[in-house]
Amino acid sequence: MEGSQTSNNIYILDDTLTQVSKIENIAPGESIYAARFLGDRAYLVTFVQVDPLFTVDLSDPYNPRILGELKIPGYSEYLHPYDETHIIGIGKEVDPSIDADKVHTPGAVYYTAILGLKLALFDVSDIEHPVEEAKIVIGNRGTDSPALYDHKAFLFDREKELLIIPVSLYEIPQDTLDSVNNSGITEFESDWGQFTFQGAYVYRLSLEDGFEYQGRITHQTPEQMQHTEDYYWYWGSSSTDITRTLFIGDVLYTVSDSMVKMNNLSDLSEISSISLS
Repeated sequence: MEGSQTSNNIYILDDTLTQVSKIENIAPGESIYAARFLGDRAYLVTFVQVDPLFTVDLSDPYNPRILGELKIPGYSEYLHPYDETHIIGIGKEVDPSIDADKVHTPGAVYYTAILGLKLALFDVSDIEHPVEEAKIVIGNRGTDSPALYDHKAFLFDREKELLIIPVSLYEIPQDTLDSVNNSGITEFESDWGQFTFQGAYVYRLSLEDGFEYQGRITHQTPEQMQHTEDYYWYWGSSSTDITRTLFIGDVLYTVSDSMVKMNNLSDLSEISSISLS
């Protein structure tokens, strides 16, 4: 309806499904992109132009309270616990300055401002003052991951300091970037990248060092990765797209519809593979 505005709310029910408390009108005009409930805390991510991470105290079910808020560019679509005081966020990087001259609706962001895939580590030990402790951005506009809508695609093991995420990578060609003068690459940052890779990105994640890139694994041959520019619209349809990863001992297994591949976790060298087609 014209003039209407989105509203985000939390409702708490007792064991008879009777409402006992609520928090309403959280970030009016924005939409909830991710939520995670851990013990007596809740974490919400809303988005219109920046990525507010809200920390919510649910220890008293009759008096829930929003205690903290962190506003940063971008947004998370999936939140995963690292430990009791840290949260991993998976989403997209956003640069509102790219479309600042195009915005006509207050707070709105055009799709051109949404860039690559973003992984972030949030420190919520001080629930009233959450902090983005570390982040990385993978690729350019168009880069995507099934982990954004399917949490089973995401693999994390704190003891091994292991984080693995399937990525469909889109990059702006280097020759395009090289052709830009000293004014910078801002004019190209909102361009669609070209498809260059699909597979599993492997990171080491620790509180001390953040995200450390270890390597990547693919089930595609170089010829299979030469897709046309419209490949984005068919993302996920390829039988070679890695959608699941797991490890047993020191062996990493990556799974697509066409293959299961084994790699050493220590150096990601290939051990063996089996075709499923």
